[in-house]
Amino acid sequence: MNKKVLIVGGVAGGATTAARLRRLDENVQIIIFERGAYISYANCGLPYYIGGTIKDRDDLMVQTPEAMQTRFKIDIRTENEVIAIDPVRKTVTVLDIKTSTKYEESYDELVLSTGSTPIKPPIPGIKSNNIFSLWNIPDTDRIKSYVTEHDIKKATVIGGGFIGIEMVENLHDLGIEVTLVEMADQVMAPLDFELAQLVHSHLSSMGVHLYLKNGVKDFHYDKGITTISLQDGTQIEADMVILSIGISPNSELAKAAGLEVNSRGGIVVDQHLRTSQPSIYALGDVIEVDDYVTHGKTMIPLAGPANKQGRIVADNICGRDAIYEGSQGTSVAKIFDLTVATTGINEKSLIGAGKKYGHDYLMTIIQPKSHAGYYPGSFPMTLKVIFDLDGKILGAQNVGVDGIEKRIDVIASVMRFGATVYDLQRLELAYAPPYSSAKDPVNMIGYAAENILNKDQDVFLWRDIDKLDLNQNILLDVRETIEVDLGTIDGALHIPINDLRDQMHMLSKDKTIVVYCAVGLRGYIASRILQQAGYKVKNLIGGYNLYKYFGKDYTNPNCIIDFKDQPLNDDGAPEKNINTTVTSSKLSDAIPLDACGLQCPGPIMKLNQSITELTDGDILKVTATDPGFIVDVKAWCKKTGNTFIKSDKEDKIYVAYVAKGGTKSNKSGSSGGNGSTMVIFSGDLDKALASMIIANGAAAMGKDVTLFFTFWGLNILRKHDKVPVKKSLIDNMFGKMMPRGTHKLKLSKMNMGGLGTSLMHHVMSSKNVNTMDELIASAMSSGVKFVACTMSMDIMGIKAEELIDGVEYGGVAAYLGATEESNHNLFI
Repeated sequence: MNKKVLIVGGVAGGATTAARLRRLDENVQIIIFERGAYISYANCGLPYYIGGTIKDRDDLMVQTPEAMQTRFKIDIRTENEVIAIDPVRKTVTVLDIKTSTKYEESYDELVLSTGSTPIKPPIPGIKSNNIFSLWNIPDTDRIKSYVTEHDIKKATVIGGGFIGIEMVENLHDLGIEVTLVEMADQVMAPLDFELAQLVHSHLSSMGVHLYLKNGVKDFHYDKGITTISLQDGTQIEADMVILSIGISPNSELAKAAGLEVNSRGGIVVDQHLRTSQPSIYALGDVIEVDDYVTHGKTMIPLAGPANKQGRIVADNICGRDAIYEGSQGTSVAKIFDLTVATTGINEKSLIGAGKKYGHDYLMTIIQPKSHAGYYPGSFPMTLKVIFDLDGKILGAQNVGVDGIEKRIDVIASVMRFGATVYDLQRLELAYAPPYSSAKDPVNMIGYAAENILNKDQDVFLWRDIDKLDLNQNILLDVRETIEVDLGTIDGALHIPINDLRDQMHMLSKDKTIVVYCAVGLRGYIASRILQQAGYKVKNLIGGYNLYKYFGKDYTNPNCIIDFKDQPLNDDGAPEKNINTTVTSSKLSDAIPLDACGLQCPGPIMKLNQSITELTDGDILKVTATDPGFIVDVKAWCKKTGNTFIKSDKEDKIYVAYVAKGGTKSNKSGSSGGNGSTMVIFSGDLDKALASMIIANGAAAMGKDVTLFFTFWGLNILRKHDKVPVKKSLIDNMFGKMMPRGTHKLKLSKMNMGGLGTSLMHHVMSSKNVNTMDELIASAMSSGVKFVACTMSMDIMGIKAEELIDGVEYGGVAAYLGATEESNHNLFI
């Protein structure tokens, strides 16, 4: 006699079970009961249909009842709700919703794929007619119709999980002003806080109003407007509200039938997905599963696991021995321009389970590019991996624009085989410049983790910086000066990494050196230099870039506001105490400035040069591919007295709108004037490049820059062509032995008979870095003073006629006079 299988629930796991059963057994009798009117629809695509990304509603229907019945010979009964199970008699009671009649159906095997339901807590006013939840097709139709039929200007989303975040983006895409309220201190619970801060920053930059650590007290509806009162007393008005607070498993049937459930209502199943009644299986959102990483019990309501479970249930019903080994929660979400992906366990969960960093687990964070930096369109990612003290991978998180889920998928895959961070190093992954780097980010984070496990570097965490005792430690910034001008950590000593070997004697070996750069790579190099010189060193994981996000408050979005006579906020954006706004027409008339392809500080330098040609109130629309440009331009505006209006992103191009003037510049230092002086002693190409880049950056930041060229540095200023001047024999000999002009300069290290220098010129060209001549011309046009030391010229036998145009001449007194007006002085 043929087996009879009843399936309760026809979406995702239920439909997968039925299709797999038919493929395995042509004769088994299969009946699907679905209380709704639809089966097997793309519930993950519902927000994108509301927002208009998915145009056709029919595209959401993965399978219709009629098509599935025809293809698989399955009895599909929509709008039929199973209301009771009798495990002893092996029957179910069914309510035909269309006719309001009840009937019984017997079974040999029963499958529960009842899913889950959005939580609606008993908050006063929650039943208002403009408050919605999104879970199925009817919910989608109601929300879509309400948006279409009403003039929705403001919407509030309650809950920052997957659906909540996706609804924020899609409502924003409809031109609606969106507020997001989340009771926790962050959105996207699978992320740890420091990576969630990247998401908060991006949401804020898109104009989304964030309220974190703030729950809803009540709703009050009046004449089409709902006022949301938060726990801290804040009141928000909205034309519509979307609830995305969480879900609860639909396990009432199971409970009533006496099946074992956990404290959260999840149905308890074994590895074969059988319930406490052997003839009843369960799968999907409604069940408790094994956590693949911790081997504890959990509930993970994701579509991928549900579909896998459906196949396993069908295999077991047909006599195959299939087991479900557990879920690791691999997930991905699109948040405007960002992609967020995770797998395995996060730090919050480990800490909640009583685990301690350094004792039970370790972690590392890197910020590599999505593909080779010299190929256009690469973007940084922030990749975090957590591992135990033997190197076994426990979890990973990744946030960025491009190539994010690819890296998490790789790590999630190797985790299934018990991989360690050492295995990440050994993976051979596909590489071509448009897609990756020769050392893929997955390989790189394996190397970074190995450095920690092998004690090649000791690390310091961003969350501990503010507790650092500077009496016992030295905080050392090894970034370049232009980077420091755009922001630093209070109390840090600054020594650029290229000067560290010469200046490390300034550091005490009695203190621990906490070193940092922008992302951690130069910090690692600096820590190796210092460690091998006998210093106690720790490197700040994630560098300054991660630290600056970690401690920032993103609950005030960067609004588009006017620039007239107003101070700037700490983030460089104008304050909101103004009466008028910058209209769309003003922005559309902005003067375009293309800085794409330029490396830092190239875009800032180009902006600084261009804005001098404008009149107060003129607006520039600056486009750049440097991901750090938006942060830099805000700091530049604050330093120079210009006004940052807003930032945007067009495809993969960063856009900033900047108005000339509007604020008082912040040019004063803690001591001295606004000058910046440098003594250029070296004639090496790399050091000359560094001095020109710093000079251009300092000028762009509004500093009065003086470069004092002495001894070998004078060769930088020599003309390329030989100039006929009368010299003594010794002077002529000196002239022939020294490089004539920038084209003849050589690297201080790795010159390799000129090969290294040639390679440097090639790399600079491929990465759109200006040549020395271009940097010199740019500095001069920005008002940088080039002063040649007359005493050194006399000793070196160099005549004024041999130097390039625009050079001034002076002695030590001229240099010392400039330093009196300076709060910044370098010797190169």
